[in-house]
Amino acid sequence: MLTRKHSIEGKNPFGKAAELFNSLDADAAMKLAMVAGDVTLVLDDAGTILDAAFDPSDFPELDDWVGTNWIETVTEESRPKVMEMLAAARRGEVQHWRQVNHPTRKGDVPIRYAVLSVNGGEHRIAFGRDLRDAGKHQQRLLQVQQSLERDYLRMRQLEARYRMLFELSSEAVMIVEASTLRIREANPAAHSMTGHRAGALPGKKLPSLMDKGSRDALQALAGSAMASDSVAPIELRLAKGSRLVNAAITGFTQDRGKFLLLRLMPAGENDDNADSPLFDLIDCMPDAFVMADANLEIISANHAFVELVHAASVDQLRGRHLSETIGRPGIDLDLIEGQIDQHGAARNVSTVLRAGGEPDGEPVELSAVRSSGEESLYAFVIRPIGRRLRDLPPGAEDLPRSVEQLTDLVGRMSLKDIVRESTDLIERLCIEAALNYTSDNRASAAEILGLSRQSLYSKLHRYGLGNLPSDPEDGG
Repeated sequence: MLTRKHSIEGKNPFGKAAELFNSLDADAAMKLAMVAGDVTLVLDDAGTILDAAFDPSDFPELDDWVGTNWIETVTEESRPKVMEMLAAARRGEVQHWRQVNHPTRKGDVPIRYAVLSVNGGEHRIAFGRDLRDAGKHQQRLLQVQQSLERDYLRMRQLEARYRMLFELSSEAVMIVEASTLRIREANPAAHSMTGHRAGALPGKKLPSLMDKGSRDALQALAGSAMASDSVAPIELRLAKGSRLVNAAITGFTQDRGKFLLLRLMPAGENDDNADSPLFDLIDCMPDAFVMADANLEIISANHAFVELVHAASVDQLRGRHLSETIGRPGIDLDLIEGQIDQHGAARNVSTVLRAGGEPDGEPVELSAVRSSGEESLYAFVIRPIGRRLRDLPPGAEDLPRSVEQLTDLVGRMSLKDIVRESTDLIERLCIEAALNYTSDNRASAAEILGLSRQSLYSKLHRYGLGNLPSDPEDGG
């Protein structure tokens, strides 16, 4: 059905310049018709295309249209539109733009047409405008809109998940404005710990929740949190009930505003464990001990581990991921978890321990286990082995002591040299094993190795394995 939308009906007609169109010659009228559309078709009363003006680079197949009925150049669903436009032109009705599609080898080409009767109704001129660029823009707009909707949905889902974690967390958590220390959000655990009814904390000043003697310490803690990433928790006293709590604060920036994430934990909650003989023994161990949760975030550690990573206290380490200090990033911890999954424990794993942002780290040996249950925990025992490796007696050529040291040579030596080093390593290890097996009886060791005594003595001298006997014939 024809409508008035996009037609010339209702538009203000030319006034003073109307007579100018009476003076148009054929050349000017032809140029005007060519300019009016990307495609201009001259049709007879039956709709046959008599002539066409177009850009061959944009419409390479339009040459074949001349002499063909217009309706045969469009798709099946566009034919009723062509018939309606031609019928309206015969009746002299006001035209509006109609989109039709022309099938080509590269797909359908959308063109919007308006038909005008000329020459006393004997001929028609169809002005067409190419819609491919507009279609591309619409498609891009639709893709962008769909992408925005997906991102919005994803953000809503993330917000819902984090909101649920925030609300259901057993730990008291508050979001506080850094400049005013006004509470923006607080979870139910925070309301319960501070003795307030649900929803009463947002809008209150954080210092008002603390005892007067703890407010200065709270102010100092908040200032330190915005200046440093690692601030040790402190003990504060709440105003209601005079309850002692441990407060940990972390600063962050959001929407150009500075905020504080405050976590409150009951003070002395783990005093029974801390005073137990087992805990005392673990803290006095010469080997480093660290315990982590299922996400490999540190829960507790003994004094040896705190010293190894050059931390001020264990409180400074709580909540930090083990990958910040143990192993090569993205490699060692994954391998350790795989060994625990497969064998139930990881034993004597050679890795490195990084402290103070060191890129290489100190060589250590690590053993680990994981507890069973829904909330599994990891326990790691770490022994530095750098001093042990330095104290080993060097061989005649200072050979590598393990396969790990051989692989560390990749990039420093050629493959030929590494193969030679590995051959010497295997030979030396076999000789050491034979000497251990025979209780250092060189004659027996040479026999089980298939070597002559003289060859064995030569290799012992080469690798610096023990003192040579004064008499080569001596079997001891």
